[in-house]
Amino acid sequence: KFQRGNQPLESEVSVFVNPEKRFQKFMGIGGAITDASAEVFAKLPEEKQVELLKAYYDQEKGIGYSLARTTIHSADFSSGSYTYIDEGDKDLKTFSIDHDKEFRIPLIKKAIAAAGGELLLYASPWSPPAFMKSNNNMLEGGKLLPEYYDTWAKYFSKFIKAYEEEGMPVWGVTIQNEPMAVQRWESCIFTAEEERDFLKNHLGPILEKEGLGNKKIVVWDHNRDLITQRANTIFSDLEAAKYAWGIGFHWYETWAGGEPMFDNLDNVKESFPSKNLLFTEGCAESFDPNHYEYWPNAEKYGRSMINDFNKGTVGWTDWNILLDEKGGPNHVGNFCFAPVHADTRTGELIYTPSYYYIGHFSKFIRPNAQRVSTTSSRSHLLSTSFINENEEMVTVVMNQSEGNIDYNLFVGSEKAEVTIPAHSIQTLLY
Repeated sequence: KFQRGNQPLESEVSVFVNPEKRFQKFMGIGGAITDASAEVFAKLPEEKQVELLKAYYDQEKGIGYSLARTTIHSADFSSGSYTYIDEGDKDLKTFSIDHDKEFRIPLIKKAIAAAGGELLLYASPWSPPAFMKSNNNMLEGGKLLPEYYDTWAKYFSKFIKAYEEEGMPVWGVTIQNEPMAVQRWESCIFTAEEERDFLKNHLGPILEKEGLGNKKIVVWDHNRDLITQRANTIFSDLEAAKYAWGIGFHWYETWAGGEPMFDNLDNVKESFPSKNLLFTEGCAESFDPNHYEYWPNAEKYGRSMINDFNKGTVGWTDWNILLDEKGGPNHVGNFCFAPVHADTRTGELIYTPSYYYIGHFSKFIRPNAQRVSTTSSRSHLLSTSFINENEEMVTVVMNQSEGNIDYNLFVGSEKAEVTIPAHSIQTLLY
């Protein structure tokens, strides 16, 4: 209940919303539909499959996911490495997505239906086929050999067309998942200059030539720590930048115990205001079945989502939507948490706190909403606000502290008094 606002006292805690100051348009929130997610989903009893789809994609009965990421052939969260061609087929004559038709494509189609017939879908490769790489291996890094730049770009176009022929519109692609990490799983290194030149001279022109010039291309797709150098190199080149819709990022720069590098997003947005920021992957690592209800995992989601949105991010994509009781399947043992797990021994679904934290955003902030100026007077409270197309205001507040907090919500010249419990998140609609 709002009343005419007064100036807050220095001792009072307040959240300030200014509806007159508006920023980026919101694209959506969702998660990745990987081979692992699809294989686990296929093991569930039918009623649990229906439950999961409703839980994620139904706006009324679930949390209203509106976007999805998937992989171009295999990643670590697959039961094994594979591609869509016979090894050595540089002409791509054997290209086929039949592998995906067993588990992944059926799940994507069901997710689209559960979301009301529309789900923004984009795709990322973890590695080109082995013969196209300097190390002749899909795993352990290596680089795309220059003589295969055009072939690999055409592979993207074949993937997009094959998926769309199956009735799954593809919004866009990222060029390479984590291009500066040599991983024991599928990985491939692109320096900033190599990614720029691949985009400018190969991927961009070939997608245009193939009639796919409307597909969005996202660069980087790695952590916030090195994002500015990648943006500076690619977006400062006008011929490369014209093909790039924006830049994607992950949150794993904190793996060594550091703090999230949110300020680097400010730098990119200030330097290149016409380019979009998209969170493309994050998960709670180091899977432990005794930690399903581990609250800090959920708070990591809340902290990242609020800060990322306040820095100009237009969309936010979690990693696997579903994993099994072991945090997989993963063919190199890189197990992690998902917001929802399935115990394939019992057929039960396990909802972690992260699912609910994400839902505080995805259920209420809808595509095409616009972010509104919001700040807090104390660091204990994190907050972001959006206004939906129907003029409904949404303010999400997260309390990181050990105690309950009474605070004033100032919206323009009006004020409401609100209480938020310790270590909690709340969504205010008005």
